[in-house]
Amino acid sequence: MTATLHPLDVGMLFLYAAILVGMGIYYFRKSKTSAQFMVADRTIPSWAAGLAVMSAYTSSISYIATPGKAFDDNWHPLIFALCIPPVVLLVNSYVVPYYRRTKMISVYQFLEERLGSYGRIYAAFSFVLYMIGRVAVILYLASLLLNSFMPWNIAIIIVFIGLITIVYTMLGGMEAVIWTDVMQSAIMIVGILFCAGALTVAVFAKPDFLIRNALAADKFSLGSIDLSLSSRTIWVMIIYGVTENVRNLVADQNYVQKYVSVGTEAEAKRSVWIAMLIYVPLTVVFLYIGTALFAFYSGDVELGAAITKGDQVFPYYIATQLPIGLKGLIIAAILAAAMSTIDSALNCSATVLLLDFYKRYFKPDISEKSSVRILRSTSLLWGVLGIFFALLMIRAQSALDVWWEISGIFGGGILGLFLLAFFRVKLPVWQGIVSLAISIALITWGTFARNLPPSLAWLECTMDPILMGALGTAGLLLTALLFHFANRRTK
Repeated sequence: MTATLHPLDVGMLFLYAAILVGMGIYYFRKSKTSAQFMVADRTIPSWAAGLAVMSAYTSSISYIATPGKAFDDNWHPLIFALCIPPVVLLVNSYVVPYYRRTKMISVYQFLEERLGSYGRIYAAFSFVLYMIGRVAVILYLASLLLNSFMPWNIAIIIVFIGLITIVYTMLGGMEAVIWTDVMQSAIMIVGILFCAGALTVAVFAKPDFLIRNALAADKFSLGSIDLSLSSRTIWVMIIYGVTENVRNLVADQNYVQKYVSVGTEAEAKRSVWIAMLIYVPLTVVFLYIGTALFAFYSGDVELGAAITKGDQVFPYYIATQLPIGLKGLIIAAILAAAMSTIDSALNCSATVLLLDFYKRYFKPDISEKSSVRILRSTSLLWGVLGIFFALLMIRAQSALDVWWEISGIFGGGILGLFLLAFFRVKLPVWQGIVSLAISIALITWGTFARNLPPSLAWLECTMDPILMGALGTAGLLLTALLFHFANRRTK
């Protein structure tokens, strides 16, 4: 693809950026205290918090990768979304009431109360490191996409998108994050629905419906029902869907901080349902677009020679098939998905750095004015670090895969810690650290012990890589429970 954006489309993108900065300036006056900056004084309506939670689930990676997966394979990602309703029932019954009752802002405080300081330190430290990587990955991929349409240097695009997001997040705090997420969600939904409609007209327009080609290729399948953990079966997706959705809604500051920003427990529960009742059908639309793209390009229209994988197909369709003006809207929608993920990461990282480290271990009696100063400065710092690592990815694209592997190693024990905390399994510090170490060791083995030479074939992991988080969680829980029952017998 070459530079195909019309000046009108480029103008729309700059207008969009100006609106975001303007919203940050507007909400600056409403973020004068740490509570306003972190949870908007708990004044956010449930519907707005719900859209913000949904936007945290949906990044620019989802905008490109989910249609790409449906184009290459089938609809098995839908199982992840279908696992959400039972998880929401569980979270709203037990987790949300506790978080609301304790007026908790940092979710990692809960680990210290139930397990001890080692749990809080490990989880909070893993989270803030993970957020740097997440910001870098999202920035890099969104900039790589925009670079396909514009002749600008990708480094300039990374810095531009990063600085715009840093400015409105640093100025406006959580209120700016929530309300820009609301606007960005609306743009994203309008953009994706337009593309779905345009593709529907194209694949159903002729008597020999192109969609039949997708049906013949079994593109609507949810995957195999074989009892295997080594390939992307339905059972693998169910395990992944349950563990990841529980981790997101129970143990991830990104999501918890949004649904505790509302006024009451009932509103918090409603916001979670709103988020997921939008996310599930939106996933269906993303998958439908990928399948419709397969049908569309199985007809008279050919893909460009440079298109070699599913992730490239949707951007190619946008670049070559959409009219002037609408093309800018769709690009803005993809950038909206990216920015709504980055702004949440920056605000939540600043919150964790203040509450779980600075205020907890260095200066418990810090003033409100100093707290806000630290929140803004750490938002800036984490954003700059995200930009820096995104720039490094220009030369080392393989760093994307390596980063996700490393983040899995550091983050794998977090869900297990939260489950131990909810079940009130208290362990001596050394036993908790050993349980964490075994979890990390299992994920390291499952991630890197692949394609080994024949002499080491016995050591190879054949499980699907997406199960590494579940493997680490299971290892931590099993080890901790063995310690727990051994401790009870020696008393």
